[in-house]
Amino acid sequence: MAVAVRGGRGGGLGSGGVNAGLRSFFSYRIFLSAMFTLLFVATLSAILTTHPSASSQLPSSGDAYMHRTFLAIKSDPLKTRLDLIYKQATDHMTLVNAYAAYARKLKLDISKQLKMFDDLAKNFSDLTTKPGYSFPGQDAVDEEVLRQFEKEVKEKVKVARSMIVESKESYDNQIKIQKLKDTIFAVNEQLGKAKKNGGIASSISAKSIPKSLHCLAMRLVEERIAHPENYTEQEPSPAIEDPSLYHYALFSDNVIAVSVVVRSVVMNAEEPWKHVFHVVTDRMNLAAMKVWFRMRPVEGGAHVEIKAVEDFPFLNSSYVPVLKQLESSYMQNYYYKNQGENGSSADASNVKFRNPKYMSMLNHLRFYLPELYPKLHKVLFLDDDVVVQKDLTGLWKIDLDGRVNGAVETCFGSFHRYSHYLNFSHPLIRENFNSKACAWAFGMNIFDLDAWRREKCTDTYHHWQNLNENHSLWKLGTLPPGLITFYSKTKSLDKSWHVLGLGYNPGISLDEIRNAAVIHYNGNMKPWLDIAMNQYKHLWTKYIDGDMEFVQMCNFGL
Repeated sequence: MAVAVRGGRGGGLGSGGVNAGLRSFFSYRIFLSAMFTLLFVATLSAILTTHPSASSQLPSSGDAYMHRTFLAIKSDPLKTRLDLIYKQATDHMTLVNAYAAYARKLKLDISKQLKMFDDLAKNFSDLTTKPGYSFPGQDAVDEEVLRQFEKEVKEKVKVARSMIVESKESYDNQIKIQKLKDTIFAVNEQLGKAKKNGGIASSISAKSIPKSLHCLAMRLVEERIAHPENYTEQEPSPAIEDPSLYHYALFSDNVIAVSVVVRSVVMNAEEPWKHVFHVVTDRMNLAAMKVWFRMRPVEGGAHVEIKAVEDFPFLNSSYVPVLKQLESSYMQNYYYKNQGENGSSADASNVKFRNPKYMSMLNHLRFYLPELYPKLHKVLFLDDDVVVQKDLTGLWKIDLDGRVNGAVETCFGSFHRYSHYLNFSHPLIRENFNSKACAWAFGMNIFDLDAWRREKCTDTYHHWQNLNENHSLWKLGTLPPGLITFYSKTKSLDKSWHVLGLGYNPGISLDEIRNAAVIHYNGNMKPWLDIAMNQYKHLWTKYIDGDMEFVQMCNFGL
């Protein structure tokens, strides 16, 4: 037990050494704070004495001083310089005070620890001088006294270990590093869950029909039912098939979106009467679309043709692979069954891969342009989530060098290459395409229909769409089959024709947007949704026909 007592004394001496080290450390911190303060005072003194002649010229009179101050603000360059130096000094003084406050807090915390350890070391030392515990040199040791001594030592050892564990984190860098790693891991886990939940919520929001849009469609149909005599079918204008005019293809079930696209084209066209819009929708929205353009005729004499998918009888399951695939039980289970009950957890967590819009005929109509419009030579395809800001007639004058498709490329560095959209682990993809080939944008494309017919691009599309029935070549959408169909048949256009990302990227340059002929709200944050990005939304809403009575009644936020 004598050894144990001496160990307690050694612990006390060790603590004293630590105390001295900590005191010297904080003395050093205080010394640094004092040095910073002295440097600040010296700098301020030097500033105030740099231009004594200017200072001595200040008038002693109060009015004269105010007059001099006013003139200095207006014309004295030294005043600006002085204000800048004052600001610099003040900023650094604030920074020094902040560090000093933190140092004081550290000093207070360490002082508390020092006091606790000093008290504990003193308690250990006091055991040796406690009456009845002078064991070294004694011939006989009382067992009861020994037990009492052992009990007190164990109690103090327990307290010492508890205090050391609590304080160890402040001194052990390995513990600090591990705790930081654990915190980073936990935050990353939470971030991953938040991103996953946000993606699902965003996807659900993007697929939803806003109340205002539903209201508009219902009002238009109600108008059609209430006044059928005003909406009788009219003979189509000869301009619809005139290849010398500028023709646009627009496929959508969104009335307000189509009206914005058409209106933005016409308002920025130099000769709007030469522009023809071919709008195709589904049967459910056909009446609403026709009523809109009958109530609000396009300005400038532009022409609009409105049809339903069902008006083209060749679009049936025996000819169109997408329609045939939708009839299979596999595809119906894939898109329409309750994924929480029937799908794998991995697929169920990724809602976008289960969105039926990617197999919608309206989405795939773009691959049948030559058959939809057999008398035309060139067509400009536009998505319904674009806004046109400039005259587009220059696109018809671009020489495509025999290519079928004119589009803006979207790749930079290693991003948006073919490998991003196609499954290059599949031998069919790997053998037929270059993984580093540059992808391009669907949404504003000038198509040479004569070259299309010559190259038999629709047959190419059919071939690959049939091969992808089980989604082994690509996952979803029309861009991957488009990249395949027009591989080596696409000419790159200047990027100012088409700027993308307004539906997901908040960091697009305003100059880039301002100089663009077409801006594209691709992504989930469509401009007609509540989740749209506010900094871009006004570029779309300014083309909404706010004078239309149903738009006002349905509250489109104008």
